[in-house]
Amino acid sequence: MMQERIEGKWLAAFRRVLALNGIGRGTPIAILCETQSRPVLVHLCELAAYDLGAEFCIITMPTPPQNAPVPVKSTGTSWAIQQNRAVIEALKLVEVIVDCTVEGLIHAPEWPEIEAAGRTRLLVITNEHPEILERTEPRAEHGPKVALGTQMLREASEMHVTSAAGTDLIIDLRGAPCGGTAGFGTKPGDVAHWPGGLCLAFPGKNAVNGRIVMDVGDMNLTFKTYLTSRIDCTVENDFVTAIKGDGIDALHFREYMAAWDDPNAYGLSHVGWGMNPHAHWISAAMYDKRDMQAVEFRALPGSFLWSTGANQYAGRYTLGHFDLPMRNCTIALDGRIVVKAGVLQGELAL
Repeated sequence: MMQERIEGKWLAAFRRVLALNGIGRGTPIAILCETQSRPVLVHLCELAAYDLGAEFCIITMPTPPQNAPVPVKSTGTSWAIQQNRAVIEALKLVEVIVDCTVEGLIHAPEWPEIEAAGRTRLLVITNEHPEILERTEPRAEHGPKVALGTQMLREASEMHVTSAAGTDLIIDLRGAPCGGTAGFGTKPGDVAHWPGGLCLAFPGKNAVNGRIVMDVGDMNLTFKTYLTSRIDCTVENDFVTAIKGDGIDALHFREYMAAWDDPNAYGLSHVGWGMNPHAHWISAAMYDKRDMQAVEFRALPGSFLWSTGANQYAGRYTLGHFDLPMRNCTIALDGRIVVKAGVLQGELAL
């Protein structure tokens, strides 16, 4: 088991990442955490903010009770703020929220109001062991390629995903909000992840149809596991309507979905591909589950990432959620191949 203590190299990495996100002398920031946050991350943020001369405060919220029917992991939807008006108003007044909550504020119900105030940006430091964050540190040179991939998504009307395993999925991208993060942002409303490196789209209603075949070695990030057997999914008008497979992976997938008793848990949330050259498939084999939030694997370069659950742009809300990165897929935008058999192509190549 790896130790969680302050290491000089980790503090140096935190200083660099905070600086890359425009945090310096006099920058008003709030380090937001909860009672179940990883303490070493909060401590590293505090020391880095102090060293950089930022004007910072630390807001610690009690981790709320879990009322869901099954464990909730890796959703990007923190409930830690719990609609506390004092906290919401305070977060509107800072330039940067350094987000150390367990699940992150990306889909938190309070974030749209905070964002709409027009002052604040978000740096999500995911609940990983610092060694993982050190290895996947955002770097300025990653920005242009992520920006290019995001622009390609915005300009495309259709994404077509295929694989030798049998995947054949069509996604209508017309009107779909698209975004990406290399792990840093400096403008109000920017959302940055550490680990970063992801280009994605949130399809609208009745936009996704076809078949997704997850193969051995693909990943279920909610369970933090590699697949040892295939999962064959049918998608009709945005919803997974059939989950086939005889192995434990399909069984777990079906049972977790069913446990929510919520049709929206079967809807597709977002689709995209990874762009982080420092993220690696093999890494999950090297860590205990408690050491990782598994966000690294959303950013695997050339992977196809699809997710089920909440999609606010399609009017669907649910806590049921899966992030599912797949290897060896080919992704085409309006017929232009951007990922071929799991390898980034052309200007996106790393």
